Amino acid sequence: MKLTSSLLASTALAGILTVGNIPLQVINPSLVQASAAEKKDATGLSTQQKLDMLIKNKGQFGSGDQLRRFFFGDLEPIAVQPGGAGMVVNLYNKANDVTISYCATYDVVVAVKKGKITKFAPSEVK
Repeated sequence: MKLTSSLLASTALAGILTVGNIPLQVINPSLVQASAAEKKDATGLSTQQKLDMLIKNKGQFGSGDQLRRFFFGDLEPIAVQPGGAGMVVNLYNKANDVTISYCATYDVVVAVKKGKITKFAPSEVK
């Protein structure tokens, strides 16, 4: 009797959890579409909007802060080259296939380009 009642309770609980998810997706199909669309993070900006802001502000003080805030933990250093005030670091974002050149001396972004770029043209990173 105990085995039957525990089996019945487990089946009922599983059924409630399974049925509980269906109405949410049926009632509000935009939830399914939202996951397919480009996601926005806590800043409320899409990745493209973040890149556009970096491009707009490149060479200006504060762009290094934007870079760290927007892509914290997502950048991989792939090269160092002369530029900026001595040397710049080329950082690659694998998720977005974008390379960002950063000058640590002045804490500024100096170049942004699509793809994995190990060496920018000298005129782009001066």
